[in-house]
Order: sequence, then C-alpha cells, then structure tokens
Amino acid sequence: MITVLFFAQLQEVIGKERIEFEASNITVGELKEKLMRSFQLSQLENVMTAINEEYALAEDVVSDGDIVAFIPPVSGG
Repeated sequence: MITVLFFAQLQEVIGKERIEFEASNITVGELKEKLMRSFQLSQLENVMTAINEEYALAEDVVSDGDIVAFIPPVSGG
C-alpha cells in the first residue's frame, strides 16, 4: 500500500488530501498513469513528485509503505 498526498488544485479535484493506493514496486511514471486513469487527473503530467520527502524522477521506484507527494507548480507574483 502506498500513501499518496495531493497538494493545491489536485486536492480540489480528488476531494481529499491523501489516499491509500494498492500498488508497490512500480515507477513514479507508472503510478502517475494509474492515477490519471483512475481519477481523470491530467494535471499529474506537470507536477513535481517526492517519495518519502525526497524529490523523485519518473523512473524512480515506489515501494510498499512509501509516501508519495504530488506537488503542482506554484505561480507567484
């Protein structure tokens, strides 16, 4: 089981700040694809990803018990 955290507009789309997702030993890219299909989250294409509070790349592997955070770009002014 992977804990997935959502921030900013992703929380609004999902309606929650976190979910438990049944998967393990998959890449960040694969996890994004599964979530995009499950929740119609096209916004995941352009977000930063962290695994256990360390920034991650699409090819990094997510294991059972990991916490994955999806952080959308922030605009400033």
